[in-house]
Amino acid sequence: MKTLANTLAIVMTLAFLSSCEKTEKVSEIPSKGDVIPVKVMDLKKGKFKSSITGSGSFTTKDETLLSFKVGGIVSKIFVQEGDQIRKGQLLAALDLTEVQTGLNQAKIALEKAERDFQRASRLFTDSVATLEQKQNAESALKIAKQQLKAVEFNLQYAEIRATQNGFVLRKFVNPGQQVSSGTAVLQTNGASDDTWVLKTSVNDRNWALIAEGDSASITTDTHPDLALRGRVVNKSQSADPVTGAYWVEVAPLNSTQMTFASGMFGRATIFPSTQASGWEVPYESLLDAQGDYGFVFVSKDQKQAIKQKVKLGRISKETVQIHSGLEDFPYLIVSGSAYLSDLSFIKIID
Repeated sequence: MKTLANTLAIVMTLAFLSSCEKTEKVSEIPSKGDVIPVKVMDLKKGKFKSSITGSGSFTTKDETLLSFKVGGIVSKIFVQEGDQIRKGQLLAALDLTEVQTGLNQAKIALEKAERDFQRASRLFTDSVATLEQKQNAESALKIAKQQLKAVEFNLQYAEIRATQNGFVLRKFVNPGQQVSSGTAVLQTNGASDDTWVLKTSVNDRNWALIAEGDSASITTDTHPDLALRGRVVNKSQSADPVTGAYWVEVAPLNSTQMTFASGMFGRATIFPSTQASGWEVPYESLLDAQGDYGFVFVSKDQKQAIKQKVKLGRISKETVQIHSGLEDFPYLIVSGSAYLSDLSFIKIID
């Protein structure tokens, strides 16, 4: 019985100590209205380089929409999508019945105009026709010649030939289809001339940091482990009217390492030569980040915490770059934020 009593006493003592320990731990969590101990750091604005990432699709700078100069019925399409083409190669042709008829009419009109001019010239020599009649016949002859040239020109462009070496990207019509003048028939590019670029979009802030000639790294889903070196070759001077974003063209420096196709998805990491201004703060101080914005706790007097919205830059495992939102605050709270709310009272600890 004595042994049992001793055992019970030990168990009760341990339970009491455990209860006290839990009570002590619970009491460590600040209650609402308590002054909360925090650690702060001085905020100093500076300069830092930050890479910019974007995604887009590959294209060539010389993609071309080809069409017929005149309307008519499509007779033949000699190529298919994906075919490689050579400059000057015949790609498509119209049914020439209507165009050829117009050519024959223009030739007949020219022959008549020549006869009329010759007759008017003879009559003028014999003082039968007036000078005005001769001049009118001469003008009609000139008009007939120009009309024939126009018909011959249209006949030349009743077929489509490749303007450069490359590939057929898209075919918009089929034989037997009626098209009007200027209707897109084929889309081609100059891929064989090595003119590929990755066209990616960025926001206005990043657009301002990027300059032509900046270095970049390019990756694709087809070669996820291969990063191509690239450089910025062009950037837009106006925003897209639909998305509001700006586009940047990044050209791979050695495109022979990878096979591209028009519309292929790609990612670019651009390294701007222009330095951004802002603050670089510990990752632990960032709260509720979403998109380009997040929240941090700051203080003006080291007595009260303020929850402040900030615009974010690059985020890494250890630091966060902040571009704006901290201009009016000398101190950033870097520890103890979990217990804070807006306007909480604080005390500074080492």
